Amino acid sequence: MLTPPRAPTRRVPSTYQIAHLPGLTQTEDYARAIFELVYPPLTREEIEPRIAHRMKRAQVLDGDNAPTFSAVIHEAALRMRFGGAKLARRQLDHLLSVSERPNCILRVLTFEADGFAGSGQAVLLAGGPVPKLDTVHLDSAHGAILLDAEAQLNSYRLLLTAMEERSLSQARSRDFIHKIAHAL
Repeated sequence: MLTPPRAPTRRVPSTYQIAHLPGLTQTEDYARAIFELVYPPLTREEIEPRIAHRMKRAQVLDGDNAPTFSAVIHEAALRMRFGGAKLARRQLDHLLSVSERPNCILRVLTFEADGFAGSGQAVLLAGGPVPKLDTVHLDSAHGAILLDAEAQLNSYRLLLTAMEERSLSQARSRDFIHKIAHAL
């Protein structure tokens, strides 16, 4: 009898994004362009605190004790032009800068990668030193879905590992992002 693969021990935030770049890697202008597309529309009074929070939250990646951040970004998210070509280019340049940080692991899943289960949804696995406290955050049209049951966590750990395995290396991912940015 075959034993199922063990879920990897993941103690760092991990994310897979298919339509947007990860929030921790977004510029203020990119975040604003995304929030301006929310439906039903948000008011300026609703948008600005969200942007401020996103920018403040991104500071977690700075400093000597910054956690490791690992993301797999689908090529589609890299090619989306929220706010136009110039803004998209600045955002991709910022993403490249983030990818150079020693605590940030950014990998690209290209269109050429074979399809697989779960590839059509954004996933965030927030993990820490106590795996039982990990949480999976899924985006949906009607709001966030939070999962914390051990079986669900193990499934998403395996899914994220499969995505990492199908993605480009960090170096090849940086080259790929640079080519897309250069073409804008």
